[in-house]
Amino acid sequence: MTQICGVQSWCLGVTFWLILAAVLHQGFATVAPPTTAAPHKDLGRPERGNYLVAGSNGTACLLASMGLQLNISFSSASLNKTQQEVMNLQPNVTKSSGSCEADSASLRLTTDADKTNLTFYFTLNTTSNKYHLSEVSLSAAWPDMKEPFSTHNNSLDYLQGTMGFSYMCHEEQTLDVTQDLSINTFQLQVQPFGLNGGQFGAAEECQLDEDDMLIPIIVGAALAGLVLIVLLAYLIGRKRSHAGYQTI
Repeated sequence: MTQICGVQSWCLGVTFWLILAAVLHQGFATVAPPTTAAPHKDLGRPERGNYLVAGSNGTACLLASMGLQLNISFSSASLNKTQQEVMNLQPNVTKSSGSCEADSASLRLTTDADKTNLTFYFTLNTTSNKYHLSEVSLSAAWPDMKEPFSTHNNSLDYLQGTMGFSYMCHEEQTLDVTQDLSINTFQLQVQPFGLNGGQFGAAEECQLDEDDMLIPIIVGAALAGLVLIVLLAYLIGRKRSHAGYQTI
């Protein structure tokens, strides 16, 4: 009996460390670059919008489906200091436009009410057939802004995908653009190159989604291993117990 208890204690200890390692792995993966978590005012999840850019022949050459949340630091006229504001982009009042070239594509999202213009630029490496989000620019003229806001960064490396495939990330991720702008994305799927018939290609999932699926598998495997080892320990202990009562 002592031996069985010892084995069970050892199993529990191993399972604890496996689960702890899985949790820590998820924590590290969540904050790993280029997607880092950023605190923001809780406005709830933004509505997911569907956006497209049509080529010269009228068919879609860029597709994007995503919820977007802007985090902007600007000079406030009423407070006379730098203010951080969070805004969910509303798809029903947002217009999409852009352009598609052989190795570059852009998606421009515009809202007339608050004069917000957000543009994503994608670049394709024609040698490796890999694309990525290379530049983001934003201009806005919100009511409390002391002066119109404008910022951009043309040295980004986000949303990496393969020609003919879409990039997908269901988990929330934060794209740090500049010191004054970061963008939270939700349920994102985008494909700027190689659309077939105006439809998304097969999805390449982001690391955050893969890690989210990996954790239940690790925990489940650890628990299954625990049950198996305890069962074997019980059977071995029971067999030895019966052997001790044999007539000599």
